[in-house]
Amino acid sequence: MKTSGRFSVTILIATFSIVAFSQSVAKNNIFDFESSHVNQLPSGWSQYHAGEGASDWKVVDDEGNKVFAQLQGDNGNGSIFNIVVNDEIRTKDLVLTVKLKGVSGRHDRGGGLIWRFIDDKNYYIVRANPLENNVVLYKVEKGVRTDLPLVDKGKTYGVTVSKLGDGWNTLTLDVKGDLFTVYLNNTELFMVKDKTFPNSGRIGLWTKSDAVTYFDNFSIQSH
Repeated sequence: MKTSGRFSVTILIATFSIVAFSQSVAKNNIFDFESSHVNQLPSGWSQYHAGEGASDWKVVDDEGNKVFAQLQGDNGNGSIFNIVVNDEIRTKDLVLTVKLKGVSGRHDRGGGLIWRFIDDKNYYIVRANPLENNVVLYKVEKGVRTDLPLVDKGKTYGVTVSKLGDGWNTLTLDVKGDLFTVYLNNTELFMVKDKTFPNSGRIGLWTKSDAVTYFDNFSIQSH
């Protein structure tokens, strides 16, 4: 089919605009959830659930501040993963930062960051747990979660940290190729190298079992 030069130029400009917008979204974005509706899943996010029961991701008011929360506290089975991911951002190398507060949970508490998410059975996750006072990085491959060895330290099940308590902590992840560097409250904890999921994927948040957790100031920056 023959098209006019003007029509082709219009398509080219529109395509360039879409690509430029996608790159800008992935390059630097901060979600503070202040513009989101309380008691609703924010637009542009999807929740997943692995195991029996259900997940309940919503924006809630926390003493006048809107936060993103996983509210389902009846999931006592340890194999349950509560997942929420952003539908619009797909990236490979990035820096993720989030503030998180473990509100409750007898079997598990706290939560963490997801990256290179392919589907609910294939992704990476790093999490901080106030019940165990440790930070661990895993891969979930074909639905099986495996903690990964640390650079120069081997298989240690992450690292033990100072008491996390019931307040806010900041978890940061720096991803460059197959090297993942983890920080807690601006202090570097450890590095992991892994090539299981080498391509771009979605990013998101994660809790386990009955952990009711609040998240805020979720920052995504692409390298």
